Amino acid sequence: MSKAFVLINCELGSEKQVISDLKTIDCVKKVNGVFGTFDILADLECDRLEELRQIIISKIRRIDNIRSTKTLMGINGQC
Repeated sequence: MSKAFVLINCELGSEKQVISDLKTIDCVKKVNGVFGTFDILADLECDRLEELRQIIISKIRRIDNIRSTKTLMGINGQC
């Protein structure tokens, strides 16, 4: 099992729509709005690392109103 946390910055006022869009993506297990440097924290878990990578690149980063992301990949055996 591969795990990642994606920290997201989005356009001001678009947080609810971005959260809603994230919840429709396979492997997204949990989404939270957060205060601080980032606006949203997404918790992802997939069977394979390549699947996780593809979802981040081709689905999450292409959501309208997302300005930037930072991905923290889990270490297998420590998740």
